[in-house]
Amino acid sequence: MCGRFALLTPTEQLAILFDVPETAVAALPPAVPRYNIAPTQPVVAIRLDEHGERDLTFFHWGLIPSWSKDIQIGSRMINARSETVTEKPSFRNAFKRRRCLIPADGFYEWQKQADGKQPMFIRPSDGAERPFALAGLWEFWSDPDGGTIQSCTILTTTPNELMASIHNRMPVIVEPEDFDLWLNPEPDPEQGLHLLRPYPAEKMMAYPVSTLVNNPRNDVPQCVEPIA
Repeated sequence: MCGRFALLTPTEQLAILFDVPETAVAALPPAVPRYNIAPTQPVVAIRLDEHGERDLTFFHWGLIPSWSKDIQIGSRMINARSETVTEKPSFRNAFKRRRCLIPADGFYEWQKQADGKQPMFIRPSDGAERPFALAGLWEFWSDPDGGTIQSCTILTTTPNELMASIHNRMPVIVEPEDFDLWLNPEPDPEQGLHLLRPYPAEKMMAYPVSTLVNNPRNDVPQCVEPIA
């Protein structure tokens, strides 16, 4: 699964890296580095607007299906399994029509060890300090009083060789050359299924970090710093 991640890149730089028009970010509040993003919190995402242009926005992390009567269901929908995303009622409509990219500078997973679980920080290994994109889906939900919530989930897949030693799932990472294909599934809703695969292990690295990250209230630089 993917239950925590970090995003350290400013909004203005995200707009450049993800080819989002300046007008789409002008009204957004300045972004601050996030070292320990947790479920039910707001997350930055890129989607297509009604004109087919890329838009940078914020979603509630934990997808709330439009038909749900209980908002709390979102806390159990932080991830969607790629293998069943076209079948599950909670995700299949979003897969066909409402896809997004969720920027991250790294994500966390907990590795089982003899003395407990060790948090690990996983990120690209090319040395470039730039965010990558996690494959996501988003949805509208309306409450009885007419209010709306836009929420999202992160797609997961089987682990690559690196991740297999840490956890049995990993988030789907979308390469820049595949952004357009992922964001716009028209006219074929099955388009992009082949992207839901493990990211190459040789392009990733993982290192142990402090157990500070175990508590989502700890949103500090020490969360991403390697420990001995």
